[in-house]
Amino acid sequence: MSQFTAIVLAAGRGTRMRSALPKALHEICGRAMVLWPVRAAIEAGAANVVVVDAPGRPLQQAMPEGVDLVVQPVPDGTGGAVRAAASHIAAERPVLVLSGDVPLLSAEAIAGLVAAHVKAGAAASVMSAVLEDPSGYGRIVRAADGTLQRIVETKAAGDASEQEMAIDEVNAGVYLFEAGPLLDALPRLTAANAQGELYLPQALEPIIAAGGAVAVHAVQDPRAMMGVNDRAALAEVTAIARRAINERHMRAGATILDPQSTWIDVDVQIGADAVIEPGTQLRGATAIGAGAHIGPHCVLIDTRVGEGATVRMSYLQDADVGEHATVGPFAYLRPGAVLAAKAKVGTYVEVKNSRIGAGTKVPHLSYIGDADIGENSNLGAGTITANYDGRAKHRTTIGSNVRGGVDTSFVAPVTVGDGAQTAAGSVITEDVPPGALAIARSRQSNIAGYAQRPPKAPPAR
Repeated sequence: MSQFTAIVLAAGRGTRMRSALPKALHEICGRAMVLWPVRAAIEAGAANVVVVDAPGRPLQQAMPEGVDLVVQPVPDGTGGAVRAAASHIAAERPVLVLSGDVPLLSAEAIAGLVAAHVKAGAAASVMSAVLEDPSGYGRIVRAADGTLQRIVETKAAGDASEQEMAIDEVNAGVYLFEAGPLLDALPRLTAANAQGELYLPQALEPIIAAGGAVAVHAVQDPRAMMGVNDRAALAEVTAIARRAINERHMRAGATILDPQSTWIDVDVQIGADAVIEPGTQLRGATAIGAGAHIGPHCVLIDTRVGEGATVRMSYLQDADVGEHATVGPFAYLRPGAVLAAKAKVGTYVEVKNSRIGAGTKVPHLSYIGDADIGENSNLGAGTITANYDGRAKHRTTIGSNVRGGVDTSFVAPVTVGDGAQTAAGSVITEDVPPGALAIARSRQSNIAGYAQRPPKAPPAR
């Protein structure tokens, strides 16, 4: 099957979104809306992808490497958008035209259209769908041989006959053209309609008039043609995408205990036998290892969790959790937090830009920032690494097999050697040699009989 050029139309203003953000950049399950058809086209075999943008190039920030961006100088319709991309059309390749606000069209559906087009030897092909309620959609009128005779619009009274209105097969808005017929037809488009725009379906008329075959390929799932015009439609499409993502992971061997309360972004990876409990969000480029247990009520953003690890009721961002490590409940792992295998970060512990060594435990009520901790150490409750002196951040280095007493503060920069211990309530401001016990606190003194002393008289006024 020959490769094709894909043109994604994304220059629409999206005024019904009521948003300062361009419609095409609103996210669906962690991916900008316009990138859904872009990725689908690439997965289906597109040799090159061209995105048609509005003036000012607002979509440039979202485009992956290798995708060309062109500008439609004036909003003159879908035909005008394809005209803007004409210089990127290769004469030897078919041209697929997609809408940037129709995100549910899959690579499989695109591949099916391309295969049907090649098999039919058609000059152009139109994707269609059969709807129970086709109101508002252009109707597909087929010729006796099953090819397209015409597309009848139904936007205004009198556009279609009663017989045509009864047709339930509609135009899905996805087109595949041979490059030559399309390039010949584009200059002939006219704006002789109520909207004064150039409509791409008009390019089919000279092809049919010249005797060229225009095939019709019906997509099996009509949800693939659902467009997004406002935030209500965005929520509806997102719900469908979210269900599909969850089902994909479950069929691949992950257990999602309550899919309705679980949010997983499209690029998340989950290994076999992982368990995802209710109320969990897995976002961005998060990757969950086989057999890991996540949840309930966790948020993981761009985080890697190793095989067999456990994360409960915690918030993790840009963190790395090693194999069989445990996190939470109520832990906060900030960017740069790295837990080696079998490490533990417990209840109400915050970790930032720090490495926790294999088997090391920070059980509860602690802040570990800008620190490197060796293997098999245990830091008591209330451990603090004081990493900021008011002008700059400094690192704390704690060796392996260290035992930190409760309520110990390490004032960076400071180093604690292997096997050392700290007494409870200590404020460590100097390096601790390996194997030493550091005691850094005031001596206790008790005043006998203090409770029985008479209260002082109030000062005279």
